[in-house]
Amino acid sequence: MTRISIYLFLCLTFFMLHAKGNSAKVYSPDRNVEVELKLSEEGNVFYKVLYKENVIINDSRLGFKLKKYGDCSTGLEIIDSEERSFSGKWNPVWGEVSEIENNYNELKVDLFQKTNNIKYVIVFRVYNDGLGFRYEFPEQETLNDFTIMDELTQFALAGDHEAWWIPADEDSYEYHYQHTKVSEINSDLTEYEPRADRLIVDKKAVNTPVTMKTKDGIYLSLHEAGLTDYADMTLAVKDNDVLEAELVPWADGSKVKARTPFNSPWRTIQIAEHAGDLITSYLIINLNEPNKLKDVSWIKPMTYIGIWWEMHINKSSWKLESYEGSWSGSDDLPHGATTENAKKYIDFAAANNIGGVLIEGWNTGWEFWGADTVGFFDFITPYRDFDIHEVVRYAKEKGVEIIGHHETAGDVENYEKHLNAAFKFYNELGIHAVKTGYAGPIRTPGEHHHGQYMVRHYQKVVEIAAKYQITVDAHEPIKPTGVRRTYPNFMTREGVRGMEYNAWSDPNLPSHTTTLPFTRMLGGPIDYTPGIFDITIDSKDGYAVNSTIANQLALMVVIFSPLQMAADLPENYDHNPALQFIREVPTTWDDTKVLNGEIGEFITIARKKGDSWFIGSITNESARDLDVNLDFLDADKNYKAEIYSDAEGADYKTNPEVIDISKKEVNNSTLLKMKLAPGGGQAIVIKPIVDK
Repeated sequence: MTRISIYLFLCLTFFMLHAKGNSAKVYSPDRNVEVELKLSEEGNVFYKVLYKENVIINDSRLGFKLKKYGDCSTGLEIIDSEERSFSGKWNPVWGEVSEIENNYNELKVDLFQKTNNIKYVIVFRVYNDGLGFRYEFPEQETLNDFTIMDELTQFALAGDHEAWWIPADEDSYEYHYQHTKVSEINSDLTEYEPRADRLIVDKKAVNTPVTMKTKDGIYLSLHEAGLTDYADMTLAVKDNDVLEAELVPWADGSKVKARTPFNSPWRTIQIAEHAGDLITSYLIINLNEPNKLKDVSWIKPMTYIGIWWEMHINKSSWKLESYEGSWSGSDDLPHGATTENAKKYIDFAAANNIGGVLIEGWNTGWEFWGADTVGFFDFITPYRDFDIHEVVRYAKEKGVEIIGHHETAGDVENYEKHLNAAFKFYNELGIHAVKTGYAGPIRTPGEHHHGQYMVRHYQKVVEIAAKYQITVDAHEPIKPTGVRRTYPNFMTREGVRGMEYNAWSDPNLPSHTTTLPFTRMLGGPIDYTPGIFDITIDSKDGYAVNSTIANQLALMVVIFSPLQMAADLPENYDHNPALQFIREVPTTWDDTKVLNGEIGEFITIARKKGDSWFIGSITNESARDLDVNLDFLDADKNYKAEIYSDAEGADYKTNPEVIDISKKEVNNSTLLKMKLAPGGGQAIVIKPIVDK
């Protein structure tokens, strides 16, 4: 029995609660969150959520429209209900903490629609920090294969809240976050432009997680958990502050294709009195199934570097050959993924306690990337200037892991044709981590990155990867919904407007990264690729990273990822004393605390590994003085803090690369006075002082 499954036996109690009339209630363990489900006279089912007796979600409709059956949300009867309580703990393979409490009360309500002779179940799990609910379709004679045409789930907000959001693009999450009232949500405010790999159908809709603040100062985040065989849920703004589910469709217009027994993903509502408490809520991951992998010894969280950033800043190219229309770099650039260059990165990683090296552009076919062709990657044939067997041998000799790469160019059918052979190839080489990519439109006509077609594909990839003992870092992915609990080899993913945009597009402002922890990161880890030291990108005119070096170090703590890229070039790290922080910072943690923060303004996070603490603090475009209390340190110990801070005169626009490094003795009564430059930050390593 694994330690992850032990909690199943800790505390599980059942008791029946037969419906009295047309309603049923369930409370969180601390009774602060109350959920009521009820039927109208017409047999429509609604739910309502209160927090500390104040309405958070007003009466909100639930239900579906099914092909052949029509509207299955009306004429319903409650035929039974069941309540249970669960209290336990479990240990993730990796994560923000080493132990997670999983305590909830659950209500299951069985519904029957006489008109169509259909049964389905609505399940609520209510935690102290929010709730999740889903639909379950049991096996039944009248419903086998079925198609969902619309999900009617609503979130009737108790006001026109402040919201931090990105638009409901069916192909991409790579947007700057907007901050408006819910009623003001409109994709015209964003950088959206129609193109082959972008599609917004409803201007007044958002993707999730969407984070909100009520007029009473309560923070909410709406998202979903356990998205493995369903369409991405976006939320459309309707009248009277109602958000309503809109599912990304298949090419034929249907939303979800299913067969009983079948469960939807969980629809989630996180509730917090402080913005930082959203970050330390583990509701999303708790709602997923326990780990299905028996052997996890091959799963290795690590910091990595790679042949990647140099292509984005036009120092080298992904391709070796030339083909008109390729996205892979101009013809006068040298090929990046050569044997010689790979060894340079391996040597640097080995010398600096960096666990892995990513190599992009090593396999043939990149000359066709972005051009109007299909089937050009086989994922196993190297270019003539790259000896993959020699590179892997050399890396093993140096104690460095190689991270493989599969760019599909959106050609999913071709990738699935080669999937087993490609993963087997890496497995036989001893490679246990792969970055996947789906840049560009999905080549299957009419399908999009966020529809059920692709959700099934992403899930298939992670399951086959597990078969070959390979972890996955997915770019252009489906959003994270806690599946990392069930498949801990699905370690991280992009799904964000990441560092690469600073190299060739309208760059991310500092307020972007002070928003991400409260929004996108609530879904799960982000491969944002921080750690840039050459802030002005000397080799690329007109572009820069809007950050100080201290901010870049702090991002490696603030933005969680068990595979964390230090993205800059080895030569930009060499001889810079700030590299020491990257050498030391872990990527998986025993504890996490949010010490302060306001969405889009600033945030300070402390993470513990063993006896040491690492702190990252960042601010937006404004300079900021912060007081940080170290009362979380052990009371009976003294510590030494190594502090990487913005130097005098630092500014992300005018003087971004100056940094001060100092040391200070601290204890649990210390109040740190942080001074953050505009676009700046502070990174700190705190270690116990060991008496000799």
